[in-house]
Amino acid sequence: MISRPEAAKFVLVTRAHLFKPTYPASKERMLGKQAIFFNQGDYHAKLRKLVLRAFMPEAIRNIVPDIEAIAKDTLQSWEGRLINTFQEMKIFAFNVALLSIFGKDEVLYREDLRRCYCILEKGYNSMPINLPGTLFNKSMKAREELAQILAKILSTRRQMKLDHNDLLGSFMGEKEVLTDEQIADNIIGVIFAARDTTASILTWILKYLGENPSVLQAVTEEQEAIMRSKEGSIAENVLSWSDTKKMPITSRVIQETLRVASILSFTFREAV
Repeated sequence: MISRPEAAKFVLVTRAHLFKPTYPASKERMLGKQAIFFNQGDYHAKLRKLVLRAFMPEAIRNIVPDIEAIAKDTLQSWEGRLINTFQEMKIFAFNVALLSIFGKDEVLYREDLRRCYCILEKGYNSMPINLPGTLFNKSMKAREELAQILAKILSTRRQMKLDHNDLLGSFMGEKEVLTDEQIADNIIGVIFAARDTTASILTWILKYLGENPSVLQAVTEEQEAIMRSKEGSIAENVLSWSDTKKMPITSRVIQETLRVASILSFTFREAV
């Protein structure tokens, strides 16, 4: 195990070609061996380009109102309830991840995808023994069902022959020849990468804001000022991309939380 910044830089940056990403066997089989995490070289570079394309500002710009709608629905679902913050943030992050992957089509499949993924994640760190009744066995069955749902979505998209500015559209581009299995592995992988880490940082943000009333007040005033500036406009009740550029205090809170909090405890590499 290494923890010094110099050693981490050696492994992850300056001599990265001497190490390959690796995960426990159970996780690799559940996510899929063709997911971006388990590969190097040209295939990894191509996947990285496709994933980044779907999360560039140009792609996110148009879904800010939809993300806000998910946030409002999430807040309303908490009314009168005692909640587990991290678990609720996992649900919120999952729904936003689906929006980024499938666009507005995600509503049609959200509940089935969430049900399967919740079963799948329970076996991530289990022993890879595929016997009936084990966590691993249940998770692999959920993985198969996820793949079937994704195959149905792919088939529908191909029949409609429409361009989509989301991650699935990026994977299905005519120039990028990916098999359905590769697309499924990487979509499940992106959900895995997007959900728990995002939920973790959101939970830490709420914790730190709760412990620092003056900072919470500053963030609240900044957000309310944006709301007041939109009063009377056509998009009065809708958050826009330009509005997100008027949040310097909020942005600093996020950056400081990323600096202070431990989002990931460790990561795996194998010497090649």
